[in-house]
Amino acid sequence: MLRPVGRPSSLRYTRNVAVSQIKMPQLGESVTEGTVDKWLKHEGDFVKRDEPLVEVVTDKVNAEIPSPFEGKLVKIAVGEGETVRVGAVIAQIETGAPAAGAAAAQPKPKEAGVAHTEVPPEPAGGKAQAPVAAPAAEAPDGGERQRLSPAVRKLAADHDIDPASLRGSGLGGRVTRDDVLAAVGGEKVAAAPQAPAQPSGPVPARVDGAREELVKLSVIRKSIAEHMVRSLATSPHAWTLQEIDMTSLVRYREAEKEKFKARHGVALTYLPFVAQIVCEALKQFPWLNSTWSDEGVVIKRYVNLGIAVSIPDGLIVPVVKDADTLGFTDLVRVINDLVERARSKQLKPEDVQAGTFTLNNTGATGSIASQPIINQPQAAILTTESIVKRAVVIEDAIAMRHMMNMCLSFDHRIIDGMMAGQFLGTMKKRLEEWTPGSIRL
Repeated sequence: MLRPVGRPSSLRYTRNVAVSQIKMPQLGESVTEGTVDKWLKHEGDFVKRDEPLVEVVTDKVNAEIPSPFEGKLVKIAVGEGETVRVGAVIAQIETGAPAAGAAAAQPKPKEAGVAHTEVPPEPAGGKAQAPVAAPAAEAPDGGERQRLSPAVRKLAADHDIDPASLRGSGLGGRVTRDDVLAAVGGEKVAAAPQAPAQPSGPVPARVDGAREELVKLSVIRKSIAEHMVRSLATSPHAWTLQEIDMTSLVRYREAEKEKFKARHGVALTYLPFVAQIVCEALKQFPWLNSTWSDEGVVIKRYVNLGIAVSIPDGLIVPVVKDADTLGFTDLVRVINDLVERARSKQLKPEDVQAGTFTLNNTGATGSIASQPIINQPQAAILTTESIVKRAVVIEDAIAMRHMMNMCLSFDHRIIDGMMAGQFLGTMKKRLEEWTPGSIRL
């Protein structure tokens, strides 16, 4: 059905369609905001229902969000790198369904609560021009250009720059970090020489374009950085290390890995062996499976084992829930499933929550020793290193053995060196004395 829109002197027609809003999902019970990391579709693209639409990052998870509707993506309301509250509209999809009350007059964009802005054309060469002061008549009145990410807002405040005075180069004319930095650089050129003032905030990096490159941080890298700094500031870290003879386990795995894969359909790695023994050792030393609080130490009587997984943007830690109750084969399957979904960005919020202890494996990179940083609010993190075949003295003889270092970082508020050493000693004994009968089926 066609209906006239606009003034009689400029009569035009439009199809009656339904426009559905895509909102920032709540990726976790305690999550209040999310950051758009990457749009997988562009404005004007046709999107199928359940087709991946956007990658969203929170401090809990990096998730690929599918479209709940089928139709044309008519508006991207939140640009890449921008952070908005849960429930905020991030996009609009024209579903093509008849709109309710077809004969009713459509509200103007402002009345509908949707700001319509045009994306400025990209300058020749694909590089953004330095922002210039915008005429007062073009300044937005609380629309999209005023919705800044916290980092951009802070950067502008640190340099006493009014974002409203800038012509943004971002989506919908939004002011970006680059716009603020360009304005900072422009002010330095135009301003008269003055005595250098003490910086009130972070100073933009000075980059020699000929020999240096400034690489913007991804959202997940920023989240990792914040978490690492917070962890070191929160917990007094201490470290200890044990050298473990893995020869018996190496021989068993080499003999059984092909049969195991044929029987169960998943690869047999060393990680599940270590994971099962970790769960057993945590039952013996429950203080390593705890959390610090102002009222005391909260000891967990269950083991939700976090498995650190490397992904292109950084690191994510999916959690094996109640790992201490799983038999070996189930543990292998769950770990493999979590690792695969982490690398394909298919994790759900609950997959990365409620961990009580973290297991990390840097052995695949050839590392032989490391000092991992605790995954807050846990009390400890264990790293297994590369298994190396080398000569070892056994009593009065020299033999070739498969040796591995195991490194433990722990919160010294909760755990003393003696307890940490006893925990690693237990791990060492169980791994070195391992037999096929050690597997808990």
